[in-house]
Amino acid sequence: MIGSSPALGQYYPAESHLHRLDARFKLVVVVGFIFALFFIERPATMVLTLLILPLLLVLSRLPARWLWRSLRPLLFILLFTFVIHLLFTPGETLFVFGPITATEAGLTRGLFFALRLVLIITVSSFITLTTTPMALTNAIEMLLKPFKRLGLPVHELALTMSIALTFIPMLLGEAREIIKAQKARGADFESGHILRRARGFVPVLIPLFVGSFRRADELALAMEARGYAGGEGSTRLHELVLVRNDYLWLAAGAALIAMMLAADALILW
Repeated sequence: MIGSSPALGQYYPAESHLHRLDARFKLVVVVGFIFALFFIERPATMVLTLLILPLLLVLSRLPARWLWRSLRPLLFILLFTFVIHLLFTPGETLFVFGPITATEAGLTRGLFFALRLVLIITVSSFITLTTTPMALTNAIEMLLKPFKRLGLPVHELALTMSIALTFIPMLLGEAREIIKAQKARGADFESGHILRRARGFVPVLIPLFVGSFRRADELALAMEARGYAGGEGSTRLHELVLVRNDYLWLAAGAALIAMMLAADALILW
C-alpha cells in the first residue's frame, strides 16, 4: 500500500544528512525558501532553482519516484495554473484556436507559476519524508513556544498539524479503495461533462467523510484511554538537541536563499 501511496505526509526511513538534521532547522529553512520563491520575478531564476531538487535527492537518499508521488495528486492544479496564464495574459499572440488566444507572455508566466508550485510542493515534501511525525510535532511546538505567552495552545496546535499530515496519505488511500469498489459496482467517473463527473464522486465523498469521522473518534478514544491531558507537564521520549552540524546546514540553507535572491536581481531575462 505504501508503495502506491502519495508521498505527501509519509516518512521515508533512511540514513542521510537531511534525516539527521534537526527538524526545527528544516522547517525554518523550508519556510524561508518558500518565502524567497515569492520574491523571485525572473523565469530563468526559477528554472535554475530547480537544480536544488537533485541536490536534495542526493542529500536525503530518497528515490526520485517519491518526488513524482508528491506531485501526482496535484497535476490538475499545475495544469490549470499553466493554462489560465497561457490564455489570459496579454501579449504577443502565440497561436489562435477558435475564440482562444494564447500569448508568448502567457506561456512564460504559466511556466513560471507552475514551476513555483512544483518547487513549493516538492521542497515541502522533503520535510515529511525525512522527519518522523513525532520529531515534526516537537519541532512545531518548540518553534511556536514564544506564542504560548499570548494564550496560543501551542502543544495542541502542533499535535493537530502532525495528525493532519499523518491522515493525508491514509485518506487518499481510502479514497482510492472506495473508487475501485464503486467502479466494480458499475460507477462511471470518466464519461460525461464535468458536472456529471463531479456528481459521480458523491458516492465516494460520503463514505470517505464517514470513515474520516470514525477514524477521528477512534483516535480520540485511544488518546483518552492512554491518559492524554494536553501538553502541560508532559515529557518527550526524544529531546531535540542542536549540534554544530545543524548550525552549518542552517548557514548553508540561508546562503542558498541569499544566492537565489541575488541571482534574480542580476539576471536580466
